[in-house]
Amino acid sequence: MDEIVKAALRKWPNVPACRGWLALDARGDWYMRDDRTQAAGPFPQSKGSRVMHDKLREFIGRNYEADAAGCWYFQNGPQQVFVELEAAPWVLRLRRDAAGALRIETHTGRPLEADAMRAALVDEQGRLFLDTGIGLGLVASADMDLAADEVLAGRWQPEEVASTTLPARCGHVLSPARA
Repeated sequence: MDEIVKAALRKWPNVPACRGWLALDARGDWYMRDDRTQAAGPFPQSKGSRVMHDKLREFIGRNYEADAAGCWYFQNGPQQVFVELEAAPWVLRLRRDAAGALRIETHTGRPLEADAMRAALVDEQGRLFLDTGIGLGLVASADMDLAADEVLAGRWQPEEVASTTLPARCGHVLSPARA
């Protein structure tokens, strides 16, 4: 968490939380959801405005975490801005390094150790999730070729699951605004 955010928390410890105003889609993009967007329907039916500013996306990513109930939020100064999730708290990107080793990184740029994965899960839509030490991550659709290599090599053995069971199984809340 940024030092400026920690300082704001000390200065204003009792600022009410914000719900429904920020969302994360299945591609790893953040969306701002104003009153009109929220009134038009739940996320992702009504997405809002995609956050395009690089520094703002980086700030959100550095200050993104979960509370004890599994609700993910962005700590914006003294205020927790709870995040509506389309699929999972993390969107995972896969890459091979120069030596050919698989590298996993979250949509916020956080690297994951390959051995941090507890399970590979595939839902009824064919989406591949990895249950990791930091929470559930959806493998980015653009990286499914690398994921397929891991499955074919026997390093990942996906278990079939219903997407509706993932929040309870992995301990996250998709919609803190509706919880």
